[in-house]
Amino acid sequence: MKFLAATFGTEGDTRPLAALCRALIDAGHEARLLADHATLGSARRLNVPAAALAGDIKGTLQAELSGAGIGAGKHSVSGTARVLARIANQHTGSWLRDMVSAGSGCDAILVSGLAAFAGLSAAEYLGARAIGVGMIPITPTSAFASPFFPPRYVPAVLNRATHHLVNGMLWRAFRNELNVARAAVCGLPPRTKLWTDHPMLYGVSPVLLTDSGRQPDDWPGNAHAVGQWMLPAEDWQPPHALAAFLEAGDAPVYVGFGSMAGFERPGLLQSMIDAVADRRALFYPGWSGVNASALPRNFHVIDDTPHDWLFPRTSLVIHHGGSGTAHSAVRAGGPSVVVPVAGDQFFWADRLWRAGVASRPVNGRRLLAGSLARAIEAADHADVRARARALGERMRAERGLRDAVSIIESLTSA
Repeated sequence: MKFLAATFGTEGDTRPLAALCRALIDAGHEARLLADHATLGSARRLNVPAAALAGDIKGTLQAELSGAGIGAGKHSVSGTARVLARIANQHTGSWLRDMVSAGSGCDAILVSGLAAFAGLSAAEYLGARAIGVGMIPITPTSAFASPFFPPRYVPAVLNRATHHLVNGMLWRAFRNELNVARAAVCGLPPRTKLWTDHPMLYGVSPVLLTDSGRQPDDWPGNAHAVGQWMLPAEDWQPPHALAAFLEAGDAPVYVGFGSMAGFERPGLLQSMIDAVADRRALFYPGWSGVNASALPRNFHVIDDTPHDWLFPRTSLVIHHGGSGTAHSAVRAGGPSVVVPVAGDQFFWADRLWRAGVASRPVNGRRLLAGSLARAIEAADHADVRARARALGERMRAERGLRDAVSIIESLTSA
């Protein structure tokens, strides 16, 4: 069978889809990935055919959220959402044209991220099966509030309503430009309602979604949480400097903020240095724009490194709470300190804290050294480590990619 996967977002959106495409190829199918140009490194490493969609999410986020940035409280989650909506609305027509061209002859189109609505329209035009894929559980449920709502501030009785509210807001933010593109590119009639009946496949672990460790009981039959999508880095070899640093002492703390941009950089850097104190540490700047040259000698700066190789070699993972990083930290069996800044990061920070494998989330918009230091101490307790080991073992038993491929095959051949 032949598949097209399309997304637009950060590394955390693209990397799992590259792994899914690789798994589909290994199962004997054809698969191609469309995504932001800055996030296609994982596809190239996995030899997945890929092409760039128009737009530059990294450059746009850094330009819009630079300077004082999120960390100084001058940008809110809603501000980030407006930036993302503007990117999608600006490029919807181009994305739809590229998907229609690349999706010709495909059995199914896997749609995700900011490009999801364009992908659903492309599948409609081409007569292909549309399958939603993603790393954020947006299917309405009473088990938890929408991942885009602040955790712990919503009464449980309103959980399901928050999903409908957020999903409706997203649809209203994108529908006008989408309908213009549908008419111009495909000659399709305007879409008046949000899509709800297509299958949704989530590369997330059920053990993080509910206390029972299963996906929500009230999800419809077309929603599936199968486990994290990642390929083992068995053939990856560390640079000599990283290998030497790891061998030179105790397992270090990892500090990384992935694809997040717009931090209040000097303040973030000093707070991190003060909180880590004299511990050995690895630092991954990611898209943060932090000047790592000011770090003291106990820090070692690294480039993009496979989490499944690195995290088991660390003592604790300090991260922003993106879905992929949160899953990889739990999967490794060690504790976390989560410093959420925007979007669904607050949701995953709360899920890890509820699971007892992380300290209480630290305010990422106003990062204080004292708060981060206390969180590191709390996460370093023996009971947290024990729960992290147990939960990591459960997550490693999942077969997210294998199960995803099986479901996609059954959906497409039906």
